[in-house]
Amino acid sequence: MYLVAIAWLYVVVMMALAEAVSSQGTVLGALFTFLLYGLLPLSIVMYLLGTPARRRARRLAEQVQAEPAQDPTSAQQADGGDHAPALPAEQALAPVRKEP
Repeated sequence: MYLVAIAWLYVVVMMALAEAVSSQGTVLGALFTFLLYGLLPLSIVMYLLGTPARRRARRLAEQVQAEPAQDPTSAQQADGGDHAPALPAEQALAPVRKEP
């Protein structure tokens, strides 16, 4: 999707550049060519193509918000890491030091 957008902008920039350096063209005409022929239509197309991703993200956020709160120790264990889960403060052991 982004490759097509980059290619389209390249073509539009080249068209605007050709109009700007042409003997009958103007810089203002090149600016309008870039904005009205390139940037505006591309922004609309990209917005429409991004709609399914935004819809998925909204549904996922609603599901996360609708799920009940879990026990914090089980949530820490479910993170997929290979380290031991942290214990709550009342269950934690004090570190042991050797006296010199």
